[in-house]
Amino acid sequence: MNPEQLRYAKTHEWVHLETEGDAQIATVGISAFAVEALTDLVYIELPKVGSQAQAGQSFAEIESVKAVSDIYAPVTGEVVAVNEQLPDDLETLNNDPYGQGWLAKIRVTDDSALGELLDYATYQKQLAEEEGH
Repeated sequence: MNPEQLRYAKTHEWVHLETEGDAQIATVGISAFAVEALTDLVYIELPKVGSQAQAGQSFAEIESVKAVSDIYAPVTGEVVAVNEQLPDDLETLNNDPYGQGWLAKIRVTDDSALGELLDYATYQKQLAEEEGH
């Protein structure tokens, strides 16, 4: 996926929205910036299919040699798929965070959080400000 066409949460998750029938499906991952900041990934715990994700709440966990970090749901809805290969091949996150490194697909049940997501240019601005501090 083209990073410039994705939407971003301030907490470094990305979202790609697609319409399937009458549902909006959000494919969710973490940005290349987040992957680089975490360094040396050792473990990821993905949400369970069928579980509910609440925008702004932790729905997955990723562990590096440095720390354990929450991954926050950028949208509210039901988890309808997870990337089953990812826990066994964390290198995918380094190599292709916007493609094969996706984490989960969420059927959006409340689209109010979509307005909070940043476009690529705004997200890049946020990154520049964070690096400046």
